[in-house]
Amino acid sequence: MTVDAPVMLGVIVAVLVLAAAAWFMWHTHNRQQLKQHFGPEYDRVVREYGSESKAQSALAKRTERAHKYKIRPLSERERGEFQSSWQSTQARFVDDPRAAVKEADRLVCRLMETRGYPMTDFDRRTEDLSVDHPHVVQNYRTAHGIAQADAQGKASTEDLRRAVVCYRALFADLLETQPTTTGREVHA
Repeated sequence: MTVDAPVMLGVIVAVLVLAAAAWFMWHTHNRQQLKQHFGPEYDRVVREYGSESKAQSALAKRTERAHKYKIRPLSERERGEFQSSWQSTQARFVDDPRAAVKEADRLVCRLMETRGYPMTDFDRRTEDLSVDHPHVVQNYRTAHGIAQADAQGKASTEDLRRAVVCYRALFADLLETQPTTTGREVHA
């Protein structure tokens, strides 16, 4: 029994259409998952890379890299010590805003290191943080930018207040201690 050419062509076209539809559905699902997980960070990376496909690839690489890290929850003792240090840093703002911002940056870095984040350059740290803390990583960028402006004498007291507020949001998110079953963090 032989199959004539029009039937074979129809089967090939049908298979190609099904494959294209499956790829489109997978791509759409993957995009939605990344967008949902990364939130505003997804849109920022799309703007940075100039296309969704490049941004998705970059975010997937970040995620793969970050999942190799051994991020750990804090012990109750560590958590209490960090909270106490933060309260002291925040109280210091009234008398010495510049010193409080510097201390807030050091404290956030110490907390990240304690949790297990590699302490590479700032851009790499923000990428790594964006995997588990996508909704507050922009606060880190903002606070760091203000701290840099302050080092050049270009930050007002209001800017410094804003930096402390931004550091506090990241600090609070990093302080969480409830891991998921996979060892990654849960964030609402």
